[in-house]
Amino acid sequence: MPQPDAPAPVPTVLIQPTKGLASLQLRAVWEYRELLYFLVWRDVKVRYKQTILGMLWIVLQPVVSMVVFSVLFGGLLKVPSGGVPYPIFAYAALLPWNYFSGSLNRSSSSVVNSAQLITKVYFPRLIIPISGALSGLVDFAVAFVVLLGLMVYYRIAPTPATLLLPGFILLAMVTALGFGMWFAALNVRFRDVQYLVPYLIQIWMYVTPVIYGSTLIPERFRILLGLNPMTGVVEGFRWALLGNHLADAHPPSVLFPISIAIALVVFVSGIFFFVSTERTFADVI
Repeated sequence: MPQPDAPAPVPTVLIQPTKGLASLQLRAVWEYRELLYFLVWRDVKVRYKQTILGMLWIVLQPVVSMVVFSVLFGGLLKVPSGGVPYPIFAYAALLPWNYFSGSLNRSSSSVVNSAQLITKVYFPRLIIPISGALSGLVDFAVAFVVLLGLMVYYRIAPTPATLLLPGFILLAMVTALGFGMWFAALNVRFRDVQYLVPYLIQIWMYVTPVIYGSTLIPERFRILLGLNPMTGVVEGFRWALLGNHLADAHPPSVLFPISIAIALVVFVSGIFFFVSTERTFADVI
């Protein structure tokens, strides 16, 4: 009788601490991209599961905020909107801001929310906060369709700078991930972070030119806005869409490079801090 074939040897994976750039395990993140896809899809489905309105919440949240801001700030307080209707002025800023705030909130709590997964199997932990940021792109894409509808309603044609919008969203993602990785790692050990982040996001919005333009700030203080990475995102996003229609239209200059530099510093330091502490996640969480 022919002998049965011997079973193929099971590959052995050796997990050991690394130093320097190798500790980031970027190649491993790419190898586990299928898991990243399922985590993103799970996040999107769970977010709107067992809700009456379902994914309609994606549209309702920015639209309701736009209406409230238009009544309070555009109607009662007469906040300047650069010559364009205040509703679209506010919505064009709310869109990238809502993406950033949602991504930051999900990324900062992602590790604690995935405790059961972390304590059972091995995979690059960087995937967890990354999935929190990527899942927000679905909400952004749906809400962006509403923005296009508003531009048609107010007869505002897109400018050639619209092609730069992916760059501004990428900057928002980098900023959210940078701070999100810091908060996610800290949240494992200090659960106060989960209460701090929503409060921080609320305050952060008012120091970002969402409901007002940066020109409302005296020029000698305007450079301080650049210390907020989201200033470059919001102002750049609004300029790319409405630049030809804004009375004070001008490409982002000083504020944008400052925002990029700070976002990159936070992002790189966030990655290294997250990776340096992830080895204790399963023990502490």
